[in-house]
Amino acid sequence: MRGKTHIVGGIAASLAFAHFYHYDPISTLGAGVAGALLPDICHSGSTIGRKLPLLSKLVNKLFGHRTFTHSLLFLVTVAFLLNMYVPNESLRGGFLVGMASHYLLDMATKNGIQLLYPIRFTVRFPLTAKTGGAVETVVFAVLSLFSFYMGYLLFDHYLG
Repeated sequence: MRGKTHIVGGIAASLAFAHFYHYDPISTLGAGVAGALLPDICHSGSTIGRKLPLLSKLVNKLFGHRTFTHSLLFLVTVAFLLNMYVPNESLRGGFLVGMASHYLLDMATKNGIQLLYPIRFTVRFPLTAKTGGAVETVVFAVLSLFSFYMGYLLFDHYLG
């Protein structure tokens, strides 16, 4: 999936998470977007890879694309580090939910992800889409509408 689809996926997931767990929507949203972008640090052409090119190239050289940074091992490692250093629950939760949304979206592509890394096994959904194709455009639109809906529910609650 493209960066903008991961961003809107992180927005949708973090707003839904904030709604159901009654977390601060602003901090959860920001963390969700950051978490949705982090797994692609292994790809120098990604949104985050272009911002941190040296780190991106190093991670890619060590692990390759869609391996460690797209695995449960990485998710658990990040969760452990967040629990140690980030006291705010909504930030931790939003970040991890954003990462999970990234994994799910990439599992919907033909290339899938190495979810069980270091075990070399590609995980993908039975029906997949081409990155940048028409199906991704539909997914982007649906996630955008869902994000607006969740945002409305949250901000109506806080402002209403």
